[in-house]
Amino acid sequence: MAHSDPHMDDTTASGAGSSMPVAPQYRAEPVTAASVDRPSSVTRAVQLMYVGAALSVVGIIVAWATRSQLSDQLAAASPTLSPDDVESATTISLAFATVVGLVGVGLWLWMAAANGAGKSWARVLATVFGGLGVLSSVYSLTTGTGITIAMQVVSLVLAVTILVLLWRPASSEYFRARSAPQV
Repeated sequence: MAHSDPHMDDTTASGAGSSMPVAPQYRAEPVTAASVDRPSSVTRAVQLMYVGAALSVVGIIVAWATRSQLSDQLAAASPTLSPDDVESATTISLAFATVVGLVGVGLWLWMAAANGAGKSWARVLATVFGGLGVLSSVYSLTTGTGITIAMQVVSLVLAVTILVLLWRPASSEYFRARSAPQV
């Protein structure tokens, strides 16, 4: 005869079990991401992101290699600065450029890894970074000289190419499949 207490299950009501409810049972095997092959468009975008990281390193090297031109530009822009002040401003500018460049390298590498893994948020963030990169490159083209212009043209082409590759239909399908809830 079963008890009418709603807090007791059949096992408890029959007296064969404990008074504790039974814990829900879960699958023992881990849930894995959908096994979807990465399309060549995403692979190429990731490779180009590594190129972007390398270009950031080149940018740091170029900044230091053109130290004297930077110094001359600072002296011409601020004729009231003493030679020591110009030297200090040059060093500070180069240190800042180095830190920004190293952060850029880190962001390129992070975006390459996350986009390669099919993380949808990474594609969106890469799009934001790419858009900012395009704007920055276009602005630098109007103010830069020599090697700076050449590097900005390469950066502009790189950013646009990566964005096109990340948003191709095959890429979108890959990100959709990798981001789908697993059951």
